[in-house]
Parts: sequence; C-alpha cells; structure tokens
Amino acid sequence: MRERRQAMTDRRRAREFEAFVAGAAGRLLHAATLLTGEPADAQPHAERLLTDALARTYADWDRLRDEDPYDRARQEIATRYARGAWRHPRTGEGVLGRLSPQERIVLVLRLYEGVAEEQTAALLGLPAERVRAICARAVVAMRQPAPVRRPAPHWPLSLLSRLAAR
Repeated sequence: MRERRQAMTDRRRAREFEAFVAGAAGRLLHAATLLTGEPADAQPHAERLLTDALARTYADWDRLRDEDPYDRARQEIATRYARGAWRHPRTGEGVLGRLSPQERIVLVLRLYEGVAEEQTAALLGLPAERVRAICARAVVAMRQPAPVRRPAPHWPLSLLSRLAAR
C-alpha cells in the first residue's frame, strides 16, 4: 500500500513539474541566452544553465509548496551564471555584449524579468541603491550607439610601394 501511494505521489509530482517546464522553459531559456550572449541557434551554455536550474528546482519541488517555482529556477540561473562569469568572464557577446556580467544580470532581472529592485539586491547580495546604480549605468550603455567596427584598410600594393620609396 505504501509503495503504491509513493508511486502515485511520484507520478503527480512528475506531471506537475512537466506542466511547469512546458510553461516556463521558453522564457527561462531566453533569460539564460540573454545572460550568456550566445546566438539563438547555438546556445550550449544557456541550455546547460537552464538544465541545471530545472534539475535543482525538481529536486526541491516538494519543498516549494509556498514558493513560486519560476522564481526559484530564475534565481538558480542567475546564481549559476554569476558564478561562471566570475570564473570565466566573457565579453562582447550578443545584444548585451557591452555590459559586464553584473550589469547583464541586473538588466535581465530588472527589465526583462521584472524583478523588484529589493529582490534583485537580495539575490545578488548588494544594497538596493547599488542595484539601482548598476541598472541605470547599464541602460545608459545600451542606449549609446554601438561602436562601428570597420575592417582594416586595404592598401593597394602600388600605394605601399610609393610610400616605401619616399
């Protein structure tokens, strides 16, 4: 009897989690992609962040009765990204490529996810005023036009030989 009840509980838990993943995975993957800066067609780091976050959320599923599982998964993605960015910083990738990892996290959480300033500050372990300043700096950086990368000038051989002859 006990085994049967446990099997029913496990099936219910799996169905609930599958429904959560079906509804939330796309948005969570997009947030992870914004953080990592990977292109939409090749995003192994973002997918790994999402998979790890969902695995952790599933492991804690029974304890999340009063908590929003989406918040927990989003928090796990941000935490894992921050740890990885600290060890292996990447710059110049994606739309948010001009921003530091900290600015990326704040911008994605505040503007894309709509997380309150105080919650973002608590998640990152920063004062709310610092989160406000980081967000403002990131928004200013994103509003500035991206620097134009021009290819190196191609000097015709005839011009180079004339310059060398002088």
